[in-house]
Amino acid sequence: MAPPQPTRTETPAQRVPDPSRLFWATKAASTALGEAVSDFSIHVLPPVVAVLLGFALFVGAVVFQLTRRRYVPEVYWLAVAMVGVFGTMAADVVHVVVGLPYAASATMYAIILAGVFITWRRVEGTLSVHAVTTTRRELFYWAAVVGTFALGTAAGDFAAVGLGLGYLASIGVFATLILIPALGYRYLGWNAVFAFWFAYVLTRPLGASVADWLGKPVAEGGMGIGSGWVSLGFALVMVVLVVVMRRTGSGAPFGIRTSSAADAERQRLP
Repeated sequence: MAPPQPTRTETPAQRVPDPSRLFWATKAASTALGEAVSDFSIHVLPPVVAVLLGFALFVGAVVFQLTRRRYVPEVYWLAVAMVGVFGTMAADVVHVVVGLPYAASATMYAIILAGVFITWRRVEGTLSVHAVTTTRRELFYWAAVVGTFALGTAAGDFAAVGLGLGYLASIGVFATLILIPALGYRYLGWNAVFAFWFAYVLTRPLGASVADWLGKPVAEGGMGIGSGWVSLGFALVMVVLVVVMRRTGSGAPFGIRTSSAADAERQRLP
């Protein structure tokens, strides 16, 4: 009699992508897009209308993503783009309307984001993107994403304006800083989850600094292209990258695994 074969079980569908190279490129483009669209919308619409519209689109995109219950590239990245727009607006409103200094708003958002991570870890036991397989975990994930966008926006503005570095120098600073988690993970054995979220936060001020440098007037240290054209350019970049991801499968979750194999993968990756 043949020995029983190990059973294969389907793990719940992963709802967010794996961090591939295309993932990071698209994430960076989404941060620049969010900064440019936020600046453009506030200039062409009354600020209150722009913020309310941004909030409505943000909620609609995230709800649409939540109802898919699996990773769909077009839906996921639409949600990320809308989070980028609203996260930028939220950070700007705190500074412009409330009058909170950039350093204070960056500190506030850092505390909020830390609270999200601590609560997520205590409730679910993991911050791994590979374990985002339930609605509750996905809600924690999107709360963290919103927090990273708001924190990154405030940190980028603090560097460029508060510290007087300007947009081009800020690009250099954040491009250098983002190498820290990459090198720490690759050569120093840093925890993969920590390295992932470290880099995720830094993509925001990096992308926002690029968008500001391209879009702001020359008198303000930018290239003077205009936020509208920058918005269109990065929107096209995102579309191309998402199409490439769809065709190549880059960033697609692991899919069906034996339960032991899935557990082993999640121990190794963020």
